[in-house]
Amino acid sequence: MRRSRTQRTKQAQMVFARFLLIVGIWVIWMGVIGVRLVHLQVNQHDWLLQKAQNQRREKIREKQLRGTIYDRNGSQLAVSLNVESLYIYPEKIGNIESVGAKLAAILKEKSQDVIGRLKKAKEGDKTYVLFARELDDEKVAKIKSLELDGIKWEKDQKRSYPHQVTAAQVVGFSNIDDEGQSGIERSQELHLHGDVIGGYQEHDRIGRVYELSENTVAAPKDVYLTIDSTIQYEAEKALKQGLDAVGAKSGTAVVLDPKTGEVLAMVSLPSFDLNNYKNFASASWRNKAIEDYYSPGSVFKLITYGAALDAGLIKPDEQIDCNNGSITIAEHKFTDGHPLGVVPFTKALAVSNNVAAIKVGQRLDKDRFYEYARRFGLGAPTGVELPSETSGILRSTKNWSADSLASMSIGYEVGVSSLQMASAYATIANDGLRIQPHVVRQIGEEGKDPSYVAQPQRTQVVSAEAARTLRNMMREVVKSGTGRRAQLEGYTVSGKTGTAWKYDQKRGYSEGKRISSFIGMAPADNPAVVIAVMVDEPSIGGRDGGTVAAPIFKAIAEQVLPRLNVLPNREIHPEFLQTTEAVKDEKEGIELPPAALKKAEADKEAKTSKDKREEKNKKAPDKGGDKKVAVETKKTTEEKAKQRNKT
Repeated sequence: MRRSRTQRTKQAQMVFARFLLIVGIWVIWMGVIGVRLVHLQVNQHDWLLQKAQNQRREKIREKQLRGTIYDRNGSQLAVSLNVESLYIYPEKIGNIESVGAKLAAILKEKSQDVIGRLKKAKEGDKTYVLFARELDDEKVAKIKSLELDGIKWEKDQKRSYPHQVTAAQVVGFSNIDDEGQSGIERSQELHLHGDVIGGYQEHDRIGRVYELSENTVAAPKDVYLTIDSTIQYEAEKALKQGLDAVGAKSGTAVVLDPKTGEVLAMVSLPSFDLNNYKNFASASWRNKAIEDYYSPGSVFKLITYGAALDAGLIKPDEQIDCNNGSITIAEHKFTDGHPLGVVPFTKALAVSNNVAAIKVGQRLDKDRFYEYARRFGLGAPTGVELPSETSGILRSTKNWSADSLASMSIGYEVGVSSLQMASAYATIANDGLRIQPHVVRQIGEEGKDPSYVAQPQRTQVVSAEAARTLRNMMREVVKSGTGRRAQLEGYTVSGKTGTAWKYDQKRGYSEGKRISSFIGMAPADNPAVVIAVMVDEPSIGGRDGGTVAAPIFKAIAEQVLPRLNVLPNREIHPEFLQTTEAVKDEKEGIELPPAALKKAEADKEAKTSKDKREEKNKKAPDKGGDKKVAVETKKTTEEKAKQRNKT
């Protein structure tokens, strides 16, 4: 009995021990599970969530088209087109050699390069990789016709420039990632850039979409320029012909509306094709009209004379002694190419006399001269809406030497850009009121009111009376002075020639290199347009501004004025046409660096002797033939005049 009770006690203890063992195992098991759950839900929560979302969620991405750039008449200068980009799923590509060869034939690439890229993508252990961007419709259709596995397409965009080289430096270009790199494309990047519309679409196990989410972004804006693409084309054409004729290194031309400050054309040559900019030297991308500065020479006399007229220090008919072509300031002898005695200021300006201009500058004194130069906008960027604009060079008076005022009075010891000088002349054309030059007319979205409209700054630089007086004085430059090659049929012109030696920081002034320029306005009494032409290093024929740059001004003006519907303000006479055709060049005076003076004088004497020898050897002309040619020329000229008067 007692043994039976003891036995039952042992059995109960064994059962209880087993129970405790089971409970212990269960507790340990639950503890392990709990720890694992905590690890998964806390420590690995983000990773698991991302993995789960990736299984049911697909990322969507759509790039907005970049804003369009238009000229003033609504012609597209830069526009984005819808294209497609090719993505590859490496793991799904079967025969890499076969697929690579087929793709290479369509993409017009080497087979070994394409196959190498495919192998590299497969070894990189990536889900998919971008393989080719901005494919046109033809290539897309050919690749799709292959029905290859592992191919994915994504919408993309490609920038196109319909006018190719026209206004290339102004418009600029953007790269493959839709980022503006130069010109308006760069300066207006904030408005033109198209943001990415991103989001997700979630689908079930059989691919049905049950949820779609997108982020909201502002639409890109279009930019409307002041540039007239027709005027731009004609200016580029005329400048190129002019540069080729004189064998010049480069050149610029700026066409301004003086009453609004709008830039109608801005040319910088050599240029490049915006659609293939990578195939051109980066130097051609540079907008020389605003990024480069040069010694202006005699075109800077507009500042000298304009300031003196406004200050009441000179009068057009006042007599000035030009010292027969030389003047010494602080032991620096300034000379003139065609010496004069006592003449009116109007005559001195017409033939670009340096001595007269230096004496005018002396009357102003350096502080007043500097103040007027700054008021004309020199020594600071114009503020045009383009990147990398230079300030030019206009040193503070405390850094001037004893002869600096004399040098600056004739356009040396200063550095200006083409746009700065065009703006200064536009100030005189607009009765002394300077209007900030600009190339952006307005910015806005299609179908909506513009978000920006140009409101250029206005500054009265000189009085209207002084500006009109100076315009009348500069008419003589074109009528009887150094700028006679700029005369227009039917329009009066005011302007100024400029010729300056180029300065090299390492070698100083270069005897064989010059900057030739002409800046003019028409019609002279009420100018509708200002045209500035600068030619860098002409090497064929005459190299002065009147010979090199004035004809380019004329060629541009003949196209621009009718385009702007400007009526002729003078009657055409046969005598006028004959005198303009037979005009004899009168080279303007150039201040030669002291080291070059002796050489220039020796060259002049040698040339004079050579001309005399050639004159003796010439045969007498055929008078009968000359008379016949003269009659025919007169007849042709009269017919041209009658036709123009009818018009």
